[in-house]
Amino acid sequence: MIHADLAAAAAYTTPPLWRVLTKSGYFIGLCGAIGSTITYAAAVRPALRAPQAQETDAAALRRRTALYLAWAGIVLLVAGYFQLAARVARAGKGMAFGDALAPGRIADFLLAPAAKGAWVAQGTIYIAQNVVLVLASLALVSLFTGRARNRLDAIALTALPLSVAISLVGAIPATTPDADRVLDLVFAQAHIIGGTVWIGGLAVLVGLAGARPQLSEDAGLPWADIWRRFSLVALICVAAVMISGLWMSWKHVGSIGQLFTTTYGVFLLIKILLVLGMVAAGAANQFWLMPRITRARQADEKASLLHLTLSHFPKVVWAEVALGAGVLAIVPFLTGSAREPGSPAPVATGSILAVGGALALTLIASLYITAKTSDALARRQAPLAP
Repeated sequence: MIHADLAAAAAYTTPPLWRVLTKSGYFIGLCGAIGSTITYAAAVRPALRAPQAQETDAAALRRRTALYLAWAGIVLLVAGYFQLAARVARAGKGMAFGDALAPGRIADFLLAPAAKGAWVAQGTIYIAQNVVLVLASLALVSLFTGRARNRLDAIALTALPLSVAISLVGAIPATTPDADRVLDLVFAQAHIIGGTVWIGGLAVLVGLAGARPQLSEDAGLPWADIWRRFSLVALICVAAVMISGLWMSWKHVGSIGQLFTTTYGVFLLIKILLVLGMVAAGAANQFWLMPRITRARQADEKASLLHLTLSHFPKVVWAEVALGAGVLAIVPFLTGSAREPGSPAPVATGSILAVGGALALTLIASLYITAKTSDALARRQAPLAP
């Protein structure tokens, strides 16, 4: 249990329940929209268009994908509305969240004039963000109809940039940022988009794996390709999340000890452990399951390939999804900073950037080695484990 004196020591304020639910819900909505559309475009769609994919299997997976994307659109639309109301409640001094749900309150917030020194009103930025959100949601929700499902590729590829733009547009600063603030914005967006693609992609693939009873014995071939393609996407996401996470942790935590002595630090430590758990599960896939899948594919072991791709692999991915859900639950509690009130703000000096660059290159190199090691293991002609 986290003691109240920790919160006081770092001027930490526990967010109200409505803030926790709306922020977690908003990121769940982004995971559903960004993660599912990028995963479909980068992994599912190419695999289903390949010659080894049976027409009946491709049709079943397309139907299931369309349904998943349609529900993702509804979640995004609802989550976006509650997130906007949460912004209104936070802007109004002492305003209850229930009052902030009123359309009139939301309109007053969005149409408020620009603050002194701002190049644009903050409400105007939020209007643009929510217009994009509604367009993305409507595109996805249209997949409930049969006519739209016949144009799944076009609709998914249209919703993809709109979904990413939701986060990017919302991050536009109302005042001209300095160089340090620009870096904050860039790393924050890399963290958000990388994380939503990673978690959302895992979730949509687990959902699609549920179509196994409708698939033929040859379905292991396209699924092997799907997992292979998504593994590359996941590696890129891991790099984005960890590099941006290093920057954000440096900005908000003054020392390693603050991870244990401040409330913010404890929540951040929990998040770090959850992310490392996801990385460990992904490593198990890379070093154990992917090589076995590749060898089964090369040996034309259809039964083994189907079992590995649609039984073993999804079980590990379910664990990653659960850990990812834990990360989303922790995010609303990461408010403020672990640094002492009144302490000097961290400055990105040349030496700091050099150290950060070296760490980033080291991380990228380790991920590259991971991918190459997985390929090397797949080339070994060891027999498949029973």
